[in-house]
Amino acid sequence: MAWRTILAVLALSASQALAQGYPAKPLKMIVPYPPGGGNDTLGRLFAVKLGERLGQPVVVENRGGAGATIGTEAAAKSPPDGYTLLLSSIATHALSPNLYAKVNYDPIRDFAPVTLLGVAPTVAVINKDLPATTLAEFIAAAKAKPGGMAYASGGNGTPPHINGEVFKSVAGVDLLHVAYKGGGPALTDLMGGRVQVMFDTAASAMPHVRGGRLRALAISGPKRSPEYPDLPTFAEAGLAAYDTNAWYSVHMPAGTPPDIVKRLNAELVAILKQPDVQERFKQLSTEPVGNSPEELDAFVRAELAKYAQVIKQAGIRLD
Repeated sequence: MAWRTILAVLALSASQALAQGYPAKPLKMIVPYPPGGGNDTLGRLFAVKLGERLGQPVVVENRGGAGATIGTEAAAKSPPDGYTLLLSSIATHALSPNLYAKVNYDPIRDFAPVTLLGVAPTVAVINKDLPATTLAEFIAAAKAKPGGMAYASGGNGTPPHINGEVFKSVAGVDLLHVAYKGGGPALTDLMGGRVQVMFDTAASAMPHVRGGRLRALAISGPKRSPEYPDLPTFAEAGLAAYDTNAWYSVHMPAGTPPDIVKRLNAELVAILKQPDVQERFKQLSTEPVGNSPEELDAFVRAELAKYAQVIKQAGIRLD
């Protein structure tokens, strides 16, 4: 028992000593997506801001592919020395672990949670030439033509794919899934009328709604978005059981010294309160959060369990 106590004290002392001189070199933020997308935009925003506060640059490393699992695995296997961060998300920590037959990381065991950055609502958008003007009218039209309408996604296993499957289950409709190589091509075909509906983040879809190229029917969340006060929630539109969101967070490799995790949590929470960051999140229709590592851990566990059930019920499996 005495030896265990001594080892624990030594480990704590080493952790505190490391944290006191931290950071002594540049940090790396792994973004498990290609450059240019929404996740990459957020990753670069926080990398710059964090670098300014830490006095060391935070270099973004894009490692996309395989449903964001390639970059996430790389982060999980990085040294837990406090110099590697992962821009994690619903895809890395709730969807891919449930979708793929084999994922070479454990979303809970292999990571130290830092903070939840923000939550982005899902919006149902349809081609503007469809006669439906409400969610109820769209559901009625889909039920009248089983399998005759298609929903688009940015690829198998992406949030819009899962969002569509949840919608099918909750609304009791049969929609054909059309997977594209990215959200951009999916939205292009939706605007062109080759598919009829998409369940995307408001940040991606609403600019096209404001431009008159798509029609929005409902948005997720407990209350209406202040950015779109005329757009009803799914509950107000008659589909209270529909509840899907995208979210973004930061994790580090398991074993990262707790004092460093605490420091980075404080820095990221402070960044989220900066006016220009708040404005950027507003533009992206994303609600900033900034919670504790313990709260993020509980959130991820709940989301992991939620989507395990959703994906099992929908019979989705990717290899």
